[in-house]
Amino acid sequence: MATQHPVLALDIGGTKLAVAVVTADGRTHGAITEPTDKHRGPDAVIAHLFDMGHRSIAVAGLGTPAAVGISCGGPLDATAGILTGPLHLPGWIDVPIVAMASEAFGAPAVVENDATAAVLGEHRFGAAQGADIALYLTLSTGVGGGSVIDGRLHRGAAGNGGEFGHVMVRPGGRRCECGRSGCLEAYASGTNIAVRANELLAASERDSTLRAEPLVRAEHVSAAAAAGDDLALEVWDETMALLGQAVTDLVNVFEPNVVVLGGGVTRSGTLLLDPVRDIVAATAMRPAAERALITLAGLGDEVCVVGAGALALDLALASDLKGAARV
Repeated sequence: MATQHPVLALDIGGTKLAVAVVTADGRTHGAITEPTDKHRGPDAVIAHLFDMGHRSIAVAGLGTPAAVGISCGGPLDATAGILTGPLHLPGWIDVPIVAMASEAFGAPAVVENDATAAVLGEHRFGAAQGADIALYLTLSTGVGGGSVIDGRLHRGAAGNGGEFGHVMVRPGGRRCECGRSGCLEAYASGTNIAVRANELLAASERDSTLRAEPLVRAEHVSAAAAAGDDLALEVWDETMALLGQAVTDLVNVFEPNVVVLGGGVTRSGTLLLDPVRDIVAATAMRPAAERALITLAGLGDEVCVVGAGALALDLALASDLKGAARV
C-alpha cells in the first residue's frame, strides 16, 4: 500500500541544495537545484531552501504535499529532528530542521542522513530494488554511506550508522574533517580529490592540462586522467585504489547483494566503476566477491532527493493509517 499524495523532498548538501515534489512512483516534479552558499550560515540557507520548496510545489502543480522529507549529511538526530553538527556545514549546531520545515509547509516532516535516505531511494526505485542486503556510498562534497539489511533500512542506534566515508584506508594519513587521519573521505571525496591535485600542482613543475584550470575540481581531475594526463592519473589511481580497498572491506563485512556508488564523483562512469570492480573481484573474500554487484546509482543525481521523498512517502502513509485508525 502506498500513499497517493505527493510529498516534498529537500536535500541539503555542502555544495548544492536540491528540492522536488515526489510522487508514489518515485518520480520527481518541479525539481530545483541551486548553490548552498553555506558561508551565509544556517538561517539564510534554510530560508533559501524553504523558498525553493515553495517554488517547487508551485511548479509541480500537484497540490499541497502530504509530508516533507529532508536529507542531510550527519551527524544528526533523526528521532529529535535536529541537525546536531553536519561536518559539511560548519556552524550548524542543533538546528531543529524538522520543526522548522513542518511549520514552513504545514505538513509533518522527517530528516535522515543523506546517504541513508539515498540507499532507501535506490532500494525502492533504483539499482538496489529487491536486494536483501544493499550498501550505498556517496562520493560528493564528502563521502557518506547507508545500508539496507534484510530488506530493512539500517539507521544505527542513534540514526548515524553507515558512515562509510570514515572507514580507515591509510592510518596516519591525511587529516579528515571528522578529526581522524586517513579516512576514505580524506581521499575520495570530490573536495579532497581536488585538494590533492592542487597540492601536486603546487609542489612540482610537472606539465599538466590541469594548470589551465583557474579552479581545479574533481571533474577536471577525472577528465584529465581519462585523457592520459600523468599528474591527474597519479591522483585518480590513488583514489581508486583506496576506494576499492574500502569497498572490498565493506563487501567482506556485509556480504551484500549490491553496492551502489553515487554522488558527483561517479559522473566519471567507467573510469571509476571499472577499477573498483576489478579491485573487489581480485581482493574480496569468496563467495562475497562473486555475488556482490558493484554498480552506479540508478537514480543518478536525484538519488538523495528521491530518497528524501521515499522517507516522506512513508511518513505520509503512516499519517494516513493513523488517521484511518482514529475514524
